Amino acid sequence: MSKSNKDQERIKKAFENKQWPDIKSSDSWNIFKVMSEFVDGYDKLARIGPCVSIFGSARTQPGTPYYEMGVDIAQQLSEAGLGVITGGGPGIMEAANRGACKEQGASVGLNIDLPFEQEPNPFIDPDKLLNFRFFFVRKVMFMKYAQGFIVLPGGFGTLDELFEALTLVQTQKTAQFPIILVGKEFWGGLIDWIKAVLLEKEKNISPEDMYLFKLVDTADEAVQEIFDFYSKYHMSLNF
Repeated sequence: MSKSNKDQERIKKAFENKQWPDIKSSDSWNIFKVMSEFVDGYDKLARIGPCVSIFGSARTQPGTPYYEMGVDIAQQLSEAGLGVITGGGPGIMEAANRGACKEQGASVGLNIDLPFEQEPNPFIDPDKLLNFRFFFVRKVMFMKYAQGFIVLPGGFGTLDELFEALTLVQTQKTAQFPIILVGKEFWGGLIDWIKAVLLEKEKNISPEDMYLFKLVDTADEAVQEIFDFYSKYHMSLNF
């Protein structure tokens, strides 16, 4: 069945008439599946220690500047004793797990089951690989067990994770951990739009929200922002 036909079947299925007992039974089983993923994630990640979540595109190829920057960032963080959490797949995720492995640091992969079968990269510690069916459970793990976020160029998934982190910090649902955007050329247009439209024109955010993130251009700058944050607030690198 072609991709378009599969999509049509899913749409038709969503509009099928269902009896209340069928809906209730299906939803009830899904609750147990969600609970299982939360329990497994909490159990494994709570034992790892301080970590930084690194986001970025699954399509970034080895040898490209941002891939190598991901390796460098994770390597420096691991050398300092921080674990690295990624989405577990290829691209920037693989780069970050590779960098953590080079320093024998904690290399965590939160893999997601997708229709096109994302395979976990080979640089994740075997005991730190988690597989998720639900994106929202996976995002909780990204946020709950990270003490900093480093975001390299990526697509919709990366933007989703970035704005999740920004929203949680803005609404004070989590501590104001550092959120570092790497790549001024890549992120510059988005930041200009946030400032010109969200802040100045529509007033949908506050002026202080522009300070929820930092924009840098190198691996060294990204890592230094993490270190400076904890030095500034005299905070220890633990949960």
